[in-house]
This record gives sequence, structure tokens and C-alpha cells, in this order.
Amino acid sequence: MRGGVYMAELMESFRRLAVPYWKSEDKWKALLLLFAIVAMNLGMVYVLVELNLWIKTFYDVLQTTNRARFVPEILRFCLLAGTYTALAVYSLYLSQMLQIRWRNWLTNEYLRQWLDDKTYYRIRFEGPATDNPDQRISEDINTYTEQTISLAMNLLSSLVTLVSFLGILWVLSGSLAIPLGVHTTFELPGYMVWAALLYSIFGTWLTLRVGNPLVRLNFDQQRFEADFRFSLVRVRENSEPIALYGGEEQEQTHLRNRFKTLLGNFWKIMRRQKRLSWVTNSYRQAAIIFPLLMAAPPFFSGHMPLGGLMQTVDAFAAVQGALSYLVSSYTTIAKWRAVIDRLLGFSRTMDRLEGSELLPGVQRLSTLDKAIKLHSVSIYHPDGSPLLRNLDLSIQQGTRLLITGPSGCGKSTLIRALAGIWPFCRGKVTLPESSTILFLPQKPYLPLGTLSNALSYPRLNGYTPQDFEQVLELCRLGYLASSLQSEEEWSHALSPGEQQRLAFARILLVKPDFLFLDEATASVDEETEAALYELLRKYLPNTAVVSVGHRGTLLAWHSERLVFRGHSLLQLKEPPGLIPSGLAELSDGFTVPSSHWKP
Repeated sequence: MRGGVYMAELMESFRRLAVPYWKSEDKWKALLLLFAIVAMNLGMVYVLVELNLWIKTFYDVLQTTNRARFVPEILRFCLLAGTYTALAVYSLYLSQMLQIRWRNWLTNEYLRQWLDDKTYYRIRFEGPATDNPDQRISEDINTYTEQTISLAMNLLSSLVTLVSFLGILWVLSGSLAIPLGVHTTFELPGYMVWAALLYSIFGTWLTLRVGNPLVRLNFDQQRFEADFRFSLVRVRENSEPIALYGGEEQEQTHLRNRFKTLLGNFWKIMRRQKRLSWVTNSYRQAAIIFPLLMAAPPFFSGHMPLGGLMQTVDAFAAVQGALSYLVSSYTTIAKWRAVIDRLLGFSRTMDRLEGSELLPGVQRLSTLDKAIKLHSVSIYHPDGSPLLRNLDLSIQQGTRLLITGPSGCGKSTLIRALAGIWPFCRGKVTLPESSTILFLPQKPYLPLGTLSNALSYPRLNGYTPQDFEQVLELCRLGYLASSLQSEEEWSHALSPGEQQRLAFARILLVKPDFLFLDEATASVDEETEAALYELLRKYLPNTAVVSVGHRGTLLAWHSERLVFRGHSLLQLKEPPGLIPSGLAELSDGFTVPSSHWKP
């Protein structure tokens, strides 16, 4: 009963993953390839049947020492063997062609789902059930398509072989007289067929009993391998801060612990596979002698010639091998099931997120007004505790708004909510239809590729080399103009301050209507910060600029201010007056020289 439920669940999971491709725009080419592969596999089974008939003839020739027939039979074998080899080679080639087409389609679909609606960001809140999406897209899809085609073709070959050789074995084996008493016997027709069936049932049951835990172990192994690889990538990407901290010992400890977990699970797989190997190898070795034992009585009694004996043994091996499909393929099936579970779990998570509101519970509406408006917006921590309650805010074009408050109060989270990527919100947000909105985090993202690609990100084109050179010069990066077409890992080649200046050059290219800066000048000195904000004032006078920051120098470039007060915000329309001591003190605890205030 449990085995039936298991197979039903496995087939349903497989159907959910497989059916979309076979209904896609690529289905006709895929079906043509599949038809060719099936035809070649059927051809291979036909050649095996012919080889079975050849075995009888050839061994009869040997038994009768018929020299005249020896060479023709050898030539016939060469023809059959060459045909089988050609069919096997092109069957493999076309199977790989189908695999790469299927993998290409699946990868594009998973990438689309992962990147649409900011799923790649929001999936981080779904917990450990969706670990390492990169590994699922890059490796699991490849394994799934490869093993699906291989298992399917082997299953087809086993079924056709079973049908083809069942009749041959039935006729060859004849009847077995089983004594039931002194004067009574029972004639069992096709007894070799029943022997093959019972032998295969026993082997399959034993394989399932011993090998079932491999499914979960292989699932965990995929995750542990991905976790270890991710930790190695993290060290590479953060090599500079790790080196500055001298954190090599802690990183080594962490990596060793990850690898220790990986090895521990692999040892479990090894022990389980050792038990399974005892079963499967013993089963295969016994299958060599078992048909000879079963066919020996008629052979020694003179009712079966040598050719008939060898043909019977070969037919028995074909039937028993076809019936033992699960035994021979179980290790692969266990890995295949683990990959299906990982891909299907990933797919279900993305399906759940796809098409849902970017801010669950928050209405996101378009408006013809040239303003972003928040109506009774509340923002929460993932555990449900409040960060901000009932915020009403209107951001008009040309607004210069500074958001201040102590670290951890929710300033950056408010920006994430406005960007539509923080899911724990309530309320309503209206956004202008035809306006460009740009968000800059504290650490700019610089993609792999040329410097011009990094500068124009996320656009791929639309700018001239002169545009790039001009904005680099304005942002004090003119010395990089000669490297615009150079490919480097720019997030490591440029200092944090250079990266932030590059992000401002990106602003001047995009010319957004609404600009949100989350501590976007924290890595530059105050003089450079003032020069960058002056660029915004001069070249983007109508752009609404909303800044999050701690520096008091930012006050000089903003006419309004939001100050976090517990779970609410205090909005100040005018900067506070100058303090006689020459310092203007802000409510969140920092001071700024009065010379930084603009008259």
C-alpha cells in the first residue's frame, strides 16, 4: 500500500514538472526528437531479438561442428552488432539533444519566475525549504532532464524487451511436471517465465526495503553540497573584509563544519549504498546461474539442444532484466526523486509568490498625479512586531526629504517598503504612472562585465561613450573613462567611495523623477558628498530626492525631514534654527556645524 502511494506521489510530482514543457512552443521539435529516440530503442530491441535467434543457430552449428555455416553466422553477428551499435550511438546523441532543449526551456522558465515580481528577494522570507535557488536552477534542472530521459528510455526498452522475449521464453521453457503425490503431477506451462517473475519480485521487494532511505539522504546531500559551495563563494566575495579582520580561523572553522555535515551525510549514503550493492550485485550474479539451473533438467534429459539451452538462458536474462528494472535503476531513481522534490518545492514557492501583491495587504495603485503618496502605511518586522504605524506621506516632484533616526529604527526598511520589496506591510500606496523611480542602496550593485555596463545598469544600451565620459567627469571619476570597455570584477576593483560615486553617475544618466538614497554617500568624505548633492541640485532640479542618513551635513541639501519617534515619524518642514554655539543639534542625537546650513 505504501509502495503504491509512493509511486502515485512520484508520478504526480513528475507530471507537474514535465507536462508544461510538452505543451510549450518547443513541443513539436521535442516530440519529433522523442519519436526518433523511441524508434531507435525499438530498433535496438528488435536487434536483440534477432541476436537471440542467432544464439540458437550459432550454438547448434558449434554442437554439430558445421564448418560451412560458421563463417556466415559470424558475418551475420557482425551485421547485427554493427546495427545495434549505430542505433545506440544515435539514440544517445538524440537523447542529449532533447535533454539540452528541455533544460534550456526549464532554465528560462525558472529564471523568469525567480526574477519576476522580485521573487529572488522575497523568497528569502520563505525559510529553509527554498535553500540555494542558484543550485536548483543550475544543477538540479540538468540532473532532472538527464535522468528523466535516461530512466524513461530504459523503462520503454524494458517494457518492449519484456513483451518481445516473453513469448520466446514461454515457448522455449515448455512445461514443468510438479509431482503432487504418488500418481499425480501438475504441469506448469512456461515455467521459466514464472521463475523469472518470482525471482524479479523478490529482488524488487528487497531493493525497495533496503534502498528507500536513499531518497531523503540524496535530497539532503544536494542541500549540503550547495550550502558548502555557497560558503566558499561568500569567502571569495568578502575576501577583503575577512583579511582586514583576520577572520581566517573563524572562516576555516565555519567551512570545516559545513563540510563535516556534508561528509557525515555522505557516509550515511555510502553505508546505505553498500547494503544496496550487496543486494543488487548478489541478485545480478545469481541471475547468471539461476536460468541454467532451471533449464538444466530438459537439457540433460536430451529434450533441449545446446543452442536451445543458450537461447533459453539469453531469453530468461532478457525477461528477468526487464522485470528487474526497479532493481537496476533504484539508485538513479532515488537521486531523481530527490531532485524532483527540490525542483517542485522551489516551483511551488515561486508559484505562491508569483502574481501576489508585492506588498501583501498593501494596495498599490497608479495615479496621474506627479506624486508618491502613502496612506495609513504600517510596516512590521518579519516576526510581526511593529516598526512603523499609520504613516501618511506625500512626496511631490522637486521635494528634498531627509529621513533620520537611530540605527535599527526602520529607515532602510521604509525605503524597501516604498520600493515594493518588503512584504510585511499594510496600507495603500499610489504611484505616478509615467514617472521614473530609482532606488540606490548603500552598497551599489555592479554587475559583471564592462565598466560601461556597470554604469548603465539596469539598462543595456541607450547611452553614448560621450554620455559615460561626461557623467564620470562630473562625479570625479574621469580617470576611469579609458576603462569603459574593460571587463573586470568592478565591485572589487573600485573602492566603496568610488562605487558610490559611480552610482551617482548612474543617476545622472537615468535622470529619474523620484530618487531614493539609502545612505548612498556613507563611504565618501563630506566634501565629495556636498559635490554629489550639488550635482543633483544643478542637473536634476525637478527630481524628488529622499535620503536616508546619519550625517548632519545632509541637512543642508534637504528642505524637509522625517524623524523616527518610536513607531511613528515626525515630519519637519523647515530645518531647525541655528544654535548660538554655532552647532545645530538634531533630535536624533548628532550635530552639524552651522556653516553647513544654506542660507
